[in-house]
Amino acid sequence: MVKQERAMRTREALVRAAASEFDRAGYEGTSLSRISKAVGVSIGAVTFHFSSKNDLADAVQQSGRSVTRAALEGVLAEPRSALRVVVDLTLILAQLMEREPSVRAAIRLSRERPDAVPWSEVWLPTVRKLLDEAHETGQLRAAALPADVTTLVEYLTSGAEAYLRSRMGSDVAFESAVAQLKRLWHVAIAGVAVDAGPNAPGGPFPAAATNPVVLEPSAAVPGGERQ
Repeated sequence: MVKQERAMRTREALVRAAASEFDRAGYEGTSLSRISKAVGVSIGAVTFHFSSKNDLADAVQQSGRSVTRAALEGVLAEPRSALRVVVDLTLILAQLMEREPSVRAAIRLSRERPDAVPWSEVWLPTVRKLLDEAHETGQLRAAALPADVTTLVEYLTSGAEAYLRSRMGSDVAFESAVAQLKRLWHVAIAGVAVDAGPNAPGGPFPAAATNPVVLEPSAAVPGGERQ
């Protein structure tokens, strides 16, 4: 029993250390030797629990998804309107990004390991379902289609992660991503245009502008395939 508990503690410590390393350096920039030194164990102890760096990355992503899933369940437990739950969920996700290395590592590893399960698959299906409900119950304006609001949520969460990744680890103080998202949601829900008529800045769009813009491969943003 004592050996089992010690082995479990070592495994958990390895996952935590690996999460910090993957978050900081990415998959290619992380080595098992750095993780073993961070925990204070031998490489043999690492490979006893995880046969390869790939297996350890899987465990870190699973840890990040588990933390996110628990937060999602907590948000859903509160009796609120569907749209309010979506807003609160994005704030919780931003908070997890700020506080949980395993979540940030899961997001980064999802991008750097194409075959891995995307982190967003933990919460995005729920967002789609909630926005369909919000649309059906009149919580969204007629022009605010659930698919478009879902895209907005994806952009907001991706932007929050990019914002944090560009600032965390520096000596410069920066504003919380949660505070920023609160203001952005206020703007999104209230709207920005005074004139709601046909000449409003937001629409109607010219027919040509409704067609999706396809970027050439050279213009695509590197490393931004999915979360």
